[in-house]
Amino acid sequence: MGKAATIEKIPADRERAAKERGIAAARAIAPDLPVRIGSTPKTKFRGDPDIFGRLVEDHDRHRALLSMIEQTHGKSPEREALFTELVHELKAHAAAEEQALWSSVLRNPDTTDFARHAVAEHKELDDLMADLAARDMASPGWLRRFAALKDDYLHHIGEEEQEQFVAAEAALSEADARYMMDVFERRKKAEKAEATIEKKISHKH
Repeated sequence: MGKAATIEKIPADRERAAKERGIAAARAIAPDLPVRIGSTPKTKFRGDPDIFGRLVEDHDRHRALLSMIEQTHGKSPEREALFTELVHELKAHAAAEEQALWSSVLRNPDTTDFARHAVAEHKELDDLMADLAARDMASPGWLRRFAALKDDYLHHIGEEEQEQFVAAEAALSEADARYMMDVFERRKKAEKAEATIEKKISHKH
């Protein structure tokens, strides 16, 4: 029986606290910039004490970083610092998520398609980030290309939170979900410490 059968509704104050933690982590990179992530898609997982809640907390952190980058100008120190943090965060998050969650979910025929879709989108996002990193931040087109990355990433995490995590949760036990969070925490820390910024112009965008 999957974890979904036993989960209870998460209190609103726990949801708010989880969202605020994610935003605070992003704000620490450029404290003088406001964070305007607006409303976020409704998800049952925000504030959940296992792998899915942890992933959503990261997603809120990334939403905040994306919104802050949009408020920067040219090749400013803030834009450079925030973009570097975003790339390192997304790479580490995706790699750890694949190792902790999707590698197991891929083995279940009922959830294989969801897992493959999520992993394929990680590669597409890597390509978009490499393309942005290879271009001049001060150029007029940089922010336009960044907006495409933002749209793609928000779509990706929206699908995860509202569809893919729901399917994965139903196939996992509570013990699975707790173990996966431990794996995620260890792997993300290691992946972020080793993260690099690839620079490669893409001719698809």
